[in-house]
Amino acid sequence: MKTTKTLTERTDAPRELTLQADIHIEAAAPTGAAADGQDTRPRRFHMDAYTGGALVLAGWRFPVVVDLDGLAVRNGAKVYLDHSRMARVGHLEAANVLGGRLRVTGVVSSTSGAAREVVADADNGYPWQASIGATVEQVEFIGDGKTVTVNGREFAGPLNVARRASLSEVSFVGNGADDQTSASIAAKAAKERTVDTVTNEKTEKVEGQDTAVQTPEPEKPAVTAAESVADLRAQAAAEQERIAGVRTACGEAHPEIAAQAIREGWDVTKTELEVLRADRPKAPAAHIPDNSLSGQVLEAACMLSGHLEGVEKRFDEKTLDAASKRFRGGIGLQELLLEAAWANGFAGRSFRDSRAVLRFAFLPHGRDVQASFSTIDIGGILSNVSNKFLLEGFFSVERTWRNICAIRNVSDFKTVTSYRLIGKDQYEQVAPGGELKHGTLGEESYTNKADTYGLLLSVDRRDIINDDLGAITTVPRKLGRGSGLKINDVFWTIFLGNSAFFTAGNRNYLTGTDTVLSIDGLTKAEVAFLDQVDSDGKPIGIMPAILLVPTALSAVGTMLFKSVEIRDTTSSTKYPVGNPHQGKFRSEVSRYLANSAYTGYSAKAWYLLADPNDLPVIEVAFLNGQESPTIETAEADFNVLGIQMRGYHDFGVALQDPKGGVKAKGEA
Repeated sequence: MKTTKTLTERTDAPRELTLQADIHIEAAAPTGAAADGQDTRPRRFHMDAYTGGALVLAGWRFPVVVDLDGLAVRNGAKVYLDHSRMARVGHLEAANVLGGRLRVTGVVSSTSGAAREVVADADNGYPWQASIGATVEQVEFIGDGKTVTVNGREFAGPLNVARRASLSEVSFVGNGADDQTSASIAAKAAKERTVDTVTNEKTEKVEGQDTAVQTPEPEKPAVTAAESVADLRAQAAAEQERIAGVRTACGEAHPEIAAQAIREGWDVTKTELEVLRADRPKAPAAHIPDNSLSGQVLEAACMLSGHLEGVEKRFDEKTLDAASKRFRGGIGLQELLLEAAWANGFAGRSFRDSRAVLRFAFLPHGRDVQASFSTIDIGGILSNVSNKFLLEGFFSVERTWRNICAIRNVSDFKTVTSYRLIGKDQYEQVAPGGELKHGTLGEESYTNKADTYGLLLSVDRRDIINDDLGAITTVPRKLGRGSGLKINDVFWTIFLGNSAFFTAGNRNYLTGTDTVLSIDGLTKAEVAFLDQVDSDGKPIGIMPAILLVPTALSAVGTMLFKSVEIRDTTSSTKYPVGNPHQGKFRSEVSRYLANSAYTGYSAKAWYLLADPNDLPVIEVAFLNGQESPTIETAEADFNVLGIQMRGYHDFGVALQDPKGGVKAKGEA
């Protein structure tokens, strides 16, 4: 089984989604009553279970919007108390989407204690709230700055849109996500009845009609006040005798049974049976796996054990507390795999049969799981954990390239072409008749193309036997660092191979002793940049913004950007006290510029560049806008016992417009 998890949370793997939404539950009247006036049908309810808005949910990095057009209701969807399958309440009858809201109707059909608790508390006025559980099967991630229309409303990213999901259950809860929501149960049928007085009426025969006679029902014997008082006294005495008998049977050892018996009207015989059951010796506790352990807790335990920076910001306090208490001192790799295998039905108690442990831990979707109440996707856990450490490695290397390039989003690996329009004509004065003359537009084009770069690493059987959790933390770090180094290598190889890009013919290459980085040298480069013209011979109208320097010129570049004054202490040199370039050009430093492993390297050359959003000299294209690498985790092939991890990154780099920068050689 393979699970893919990218840094944007785009995944098609099913995930459990507990929606404590903006919910309002209304009461529904009973549908029938017995002849004695008691309600004989189950209590009913209906609720607006989801309003179609964005929800902040535990376990999801960004808010979630459920697309109601893609929401399906599972057959036999149940109703629980607090999402516990052991606390049955009832079942759903119908679910409909009305006006951008999800409305469900159900019946309190269970006779369990949970169902009685829900009904009794509702009758006492307890303000129940509601929560629905769904399995997400397809997620679309909406990035920052983008918008999407779902359920007739527009949402701004970043957020996740659950395009396909299945409604599995509805629960009564004490506190939902919205404190203003409420839940109620249909009230019981009234016991009081009214008796109509019917008089004996005779209808005289009218010509052409039959004669009808209405005869009243026989009147019941009247009850005297004395008889009524006697009945009340007898009932009160019987109730007192029952309560006394219940308290005698329970004694001081079982006050909770006494309270329940008095409240629910038990007789003495039933009370004595409950006391006997409570006094029976308890059987030895059976070993039952702790199925309350979730994938979130395991992920938190792995990140705590790997000392991931900022882990407390990624999980809520409850999850971190559970991980710390359950795995004191850290979790091992074998323990992680065993926990997942047990949750998925593995009956063994040790790691001796490592092949079976891996087979159950990497549970394929659709496999019938027996003897387990929940499943844990170890592939998803490993991918989530690995992605965090992958990012640490990816961001640990230099990223100056990101500050000086333009970013392009491509949808495939084909060569893409971008155009810059050049005006051939200026506006001309409009004649009195109002006729506009046709102008022409020339095109300057630039290309780019994304390619795939990747690496496969394995956590082999020795790492698993040695119980080395570091194998799933250090390996992703290496994959992330490898991706960061590769994108730097490709980027700077292309940037420094610029002998045909920065040339005197393009008027963007300066040489001579007066190009040394200084106030005068920077002034010369600024003039050269501002004097550049387009193919029509007109100014390009773009201002320089970035000063790119090698490490040897880092201090000078920072001084030119930040210092208000620059003094020259030689007696024979005239110098300005004020720095005319202070605050003009942001200084960027790269160690690649002076590295001899790259063609075109120099410790003296420097560059004055435009903002890449205005006129880029270089561009990086990412497939589907994915700027960070992707990591995938799966059980190794049959001939290899272990876990395989592969990281890959789809990007391309290309030089763009030579008018976007000026290169100074920094020497003669």
